[in-house]
Amino acid sequence: MSNLTAFLAQNAINPEAEEHIVSKRFVDPETQKPMKWQVASVDSDRDEALRKQHTKRLPVPGKKNVFQPTTDYDAYLTSLAVECTKFPNLHDTELQNSYKVMGAEALLKKMLLPGEYAEYLKIIQSVNGFDIGMEEAVEEAKN
Repeated sequence: MSNLTAFLAQNAINPEAEEHIVSKRFVDPETQKPMKWQVASVDSDRDEALRKQHTKRLPVPGKKNVFQPTTDYDAYLTSLAVECTKFPNLHDTELQNSYKVMGAEALLKKMLLPGEYAEYLKIIQSVNGFDIGMEEAVEEAKN
């Protein structure tokens, strides 16, 4: 017989924040080493809220009063990345002002080069337990 106590909330191992070098362009002035970013996962409820925030109901062409939910995965992943980023504080006004942007999502995209941003999204997905990219997951779900 299995031991169900392993599934109790107090016995579950909580994932810890991870540190990653996201870009070699951000260097600690004292050590001259690349700064590490801190990222942490979100729970499934928060993930679902972020997905819903970026899902729209679009009408199905040729079918009256029929709508299909469509998720903007790029916007969803950006929001997820902002939510998971613990350091640097992407909501910091001084940091946003230094890049001449408003909002954490805009700041993240402005701070990172396109390749760095793509790699960061992979880190965010991995921290949250996704083994494959979201686009790959969508394609896999369709088949």
